[in-house]
Amino acid sequence: MTARIGALTRYHLELLLRSHAWLPPFLAYAVLLVVGVAAGDPLLGGLGFGAGVLLPVSAWYVRSALSAEPPASRACLVAAAGPVRVHLGALLAALTVSLVLAVGQVAAVWWTSGPVVGQGARQEPGTGPAVLAGLVASVVCALLGVLAGAVANRPVLVHAQYGIPAALGLATLLLVVPASPANAAVRGLVSAARTGRVTVPWPSLLAAAVLLAAVGAGVAALAGRRPE
Repeated sequence: MTARIGALTRYHLELLLRSHAWLPPFLAYAVLLVVGVAAGDPLLGGLGFGAGVLLPVSAWYVRSALSAEPPASRACLVAAAGPVRVHLGALLAALTVSLVLAVGQVAAVWWTSGPVVGQGARQEPGTGPAVLAGLVASVVCALLGVLAGAVANRPVLVHAQYGIPAALGLATLLLVVPASPANAAVRGLVSAARTGRVTVPWPSLLAAAVLLAAVGAGVAALAGRRPE
């Protein structure tokens, strides 16, 4: 089953690339980074901004992965491989693209940033711990973005017109609710930019991975009970 899902993930990735459905979220993310992160800004603050913006972009990639294939072709694929595997393949494709974007964002912010922390910080942490904390926080946001996209698209939402506002609303909640792993990870980076005390958000990463695994399995199971 793992090999079959891997093949379906590669298939959905090829669909994203060939259909250029990957391009609008990428361009939106690039524009937001250019607007929100200026060259010479403190590294930790830029990493926090980039991680936070990645969450709704990752949700967008789920929608792109689920809609990149024509309905007739998707119906044939579902009949051949099963709706659960097909849906998991699309979610994993969106997650793969989001993780690649997370790595690229961290590298770009690191390359263009100034000092690690802002003026007035009580200590100056090393670049390595700051980059690691930013990368882990970005992965957390990518995981929860895919979670938001999974909940805000079929088969959970039957009416596609509600998908975009639902995804944006859920992504916003995941960023602002204090109990959210994404909120904790981004807040830690913003706080570290002021204080200089960097903490890698490993607990947030574990919580986000568990949440996505549970939600992804539930959504895929629901796709098996709601044939297309």
